[in-house]
Amino acid sequence: MSTTPPVLAAELAAAWADIQRHHSELPDLAAPESLIGESSSACGSGLSFERLLHEAVHGIAAARGIRDTSRAGRYHNRRFLAIAEELGLVHPEEPHPSSGFSLVVLAPETRRRYRPTMERLQRALKAYDAATETDTGGSFRGPAARHGSSGGGVRVKAVCDCGRNVRVVPSVLAQAPIMCGACGKPFRIPDPVVEAAAGPVEREAVAAVG
Repeated sequence: MSTTPPVLAAELAAAWADIQRHHSELPDLAAPESLIGESSSACGSGLSFERLLHEAVHGIAAARGIRDTSRAGRYHNRRFLAIAEELGLVHPEEPHPSSGFSLVVLAPETRRRYRPTMERLQRALKAYDAATETDTGGSFRGPAARHGSSGGGVRVKAVCDCGRNVRVVPSVLAQAPIMCGACGKPFRIPDPVVEAAAGPVEREAVAAVG
C-alpha cells in the first residue's frame, strides 16, 4: 500500500501528465512514492517540479534506449544534457567532476510554461511538509537527504513484458510490486545473469547499482 498522501500523489501525477502533454514519448509515472521515498543526491536536493522535470529527462532517455548516466547513475553525461535542454532545463556552468550535468535548472520560459502546475505542486508539498512535521516532530527532508553512501537510492531500469520501462529504486520495488498501467503486469529488474548473457550492448541499457 502506498504511503504517499493522496493529494500529493495526485499533484505529482498531474504535474507529470502536464510534462507528457509537451513531450508525448515520456513514459507514465508508475509510482510517485519512488520520488518521495529515496533518490540519488545527484538528481537534486529535494522534491520539486524542477526535480520532477529532471526525472522526466531520465524517463525519456530510457524510452529512447539512451544511456544518459554512468558511475552508478551519478554522472550525468552530455546525452542527458541534450534531452534536458529539449525539456527546458539548462546547465549554466561547466560539468561537475562527480555528477556531470546533473544540476540543471529551469529556463525562464520553462518556468513560465509550467507556472500553474508548479504552484499547485508546491502547495501540496508544503501541506505534506506540515503534516509530516506535525506527525513526527521532524520536517520532510527530501529524497536526497536520505541517500546514504551505500548507493541504495540509485535508480535502475525496471521492465515490463509488454516492452515499457521505468527507473526505480530497488528498495522501493522490493516493498510492493509496481504494476504497468498498459497491461497490468508487474515491472521487474532484469536478472543480471540473463543480462550478462545478452552481451555488452544490451547490458548498457540497464543502469548499474553502485
